[in-house]
Amino acid sequence: MRYGSYKDSGPGTASGGYKKSDKVLLPDANFNLKSITMIYKASLLFPLLLAAVYSPVFGNPVQLVDPTSICQGNKIITSTEFIGKEKNVKMEQITCDALDSTQVIDNGALLQARQASTPNVCGANCATHCFTPSGGGPDPNDCHIIADALRFQSQNVAPVFTVANGTNNILSLSFATCTSFFLNQATTSLNYCRTDFASLIDFIAPNCQATQNAHGGLCVANDGRWFVQVQHA
Repeated sequence: MRYGSYKDSGPGTASGGYKKSDKVLLPDANFNLKSITMIYKASLLFPLLLAAVYSPVFGNPVQLVDPTSICQGNKIITSTEFIGKEKNVKMEQITCDALDSTQVIDNGALLQARQASTPNVCGANCATHCFTPSGGGPDPNDCHIIADALRFQSQNVAPVFTVANGTNNILSLSFATCTSFFLNQATTSLNYCRTDFASLIDFIAPNCQATQNAHGGLCVANDGRWFVQVQHA
């Protein structure tokens, strides 16, 4: 695995995609990826997708992150519970000794200064990338059940969740064929809205399917501090 510079995709890239100076992972030879960058802005008041602008990117795409191998050293599942109205979505908090450097999407966010309070990243922009080729992706209907479970938790538990300690904590959600996770790549804890997480799942799952020659995808925060991924369980 190696790093390379993301190529400029033309006008509009800076507003929703990567800059020329950003670094992304180059895929292994046996992993054929093509990314489609989309601009997405989640809203706490309007959890549905507000806008998505498709722009093909001709450059080196980000690497699909494998949640089963992302930990370096010990991986500890610190909590497991079933959430949602039907209590049928498995939620796990996973803590690693450290993250495998080959699995980290790096554009400088790991070097951010520590802050006194936990940053709230609700409503933050992220760039979506679909993983090709088609085949083996999650069922969007299963992913939607995860999204609805998050909305239920937002209404009945709290609108915001925290992924603590930074750089080595993962929140994983699974139902049937679908797994989605929120990975904190920052050096601090992060607060994020459950409805934003749900909206991203509902956006990525149906838009990174066989009809798009894809099998899942992820949305990376413009500042690189976090990303949400949707893939086959």
